[in-house]
Amino acid sequence: MSERRARPAARNSVKSVLRRALTTPQSPPAETAPPSPASTAAEPPEVASVVQAALYRDGVRVSSPATLAETFRELREAPSGMAWIGLARPTEGELLSLAAEFDLHPLSVEDAMEAHQRPKLERYGDTLFVVLRAARYLDAPEEVDFGELHVFVGPDFVITVRHGAAPDLSAVRRRMEESPDLLKLGPEAVLYAILDAVVDGYAPVVAGVQNDIDEIETEVFRGDPEVSRRIYELSREMVEFQRATRPLVGMLHGLMAGFAKYETDEELQRYLRDVADHVTHTSERVDGFRQALTEILTVNATLVTQQQNAEMRALAEAGFEQNEEIKRISSWAAILFAPTLVGTIYGMNFRHMPELSWSFGYPFAIGLMGVICGGLYVIFKRRDWL
Repeated sequence: MSERRARPAARNSVKSVLRRALTTPQSPPAETAPPSPASTAAEPPEVASVVQAALYRDGVRVSSPATLAETFRELREAPSGMAWIGLARPTEGELLSLAAEFDLHPLSVEDAMEAHQRPKLERYGDTLFVVLRAARYLDAPEEVDFGELHVFVGPDFVITVRHGAAPDLSAVRRRMEESPDLLKLGPEAVLYAILDAVVDGYAPVVAGVQNDIDEIETEVFRGDPEVSRRIYELSREMVEFQRATRPLVGMLHGLMAGFAKYETDEELQRYLRDVADHVTHTSERVDGFRQALTEILTVNATLVTQQQNAEMRALAEAGFEQNEEIKRISSWAAILFAPTLVGTIYGMNFRHMPELSWSFGYPFAIGLMGVICGGLYVIFKRRDWL
């Protein structure tokens, strides 16, 4: 209960910090004078989370600032350029400075701070805020690792905030820099490249999951006792995968609906439609995986039940056979006990016994033993004990 109560308070504190940071008037930068060595040395250590920052003009990189402050200054000096800033798990100070510089909406900055957001697309004025869930397949543990990516797209800037190892945005940057004709289309082209990289990253995951499902099907019919746990874990990953892919379909259709309004380049429209097709295909595959795992789990439960029934039946049969053996043993023990009883009586050394001096005493004793044993045999045979 204490954690649930503390969370709204933390959210309110973040909002208040954002409001103060975004409403406090900023002093105009000194554009004519470069930063002094002292100010550069006083740069906060939070710049370590800046993976890469670059300025582009006409699709070509013209500068690679080392800090956010240098990026802001150079972008102001080159109004026709575009800044592409990549951050990995940034600090609150970095996000506040970006919000102040690019007039980012407090709600979007708050989401980028807290992370753990579902995929979505929001437009705040001229700025587009996109949340993506990237995924990668880990071969060794045979599991899916998810990462979160937040993208701010403005008229002259792209800011990526990465929470997790995926996706590899350095490869996206290299790809775009090798295609200046595409990069000069502006921030929307960078957004397309990021979306394409995230969606392409789903393909190895789909292949890995398909292989896992094939292995699970084999293990189910082999009777592996650990397969139920593996099915459950993979089903849980497919729920996360579904949450990552399904919203992307609506997001891309929303982007395509705004092509005419925001005058998106025709070539870029084709690229985005291609990404939308891939997302739809991936989403359908994920839905199929989840349904297949549900069916496999049902089949596994049925096989486990059948196996348990077979084991119970085998135990019952073994118990029945054991009871039959006990009946046979008990029957023969009773039959053999009768002559033993008669012989024991006549074996007692008493002087005055009626049959001791009788000439037919021995045949009588033998006959009595035979009659008793025969009678017991008939009784036990009729009761199927023998």
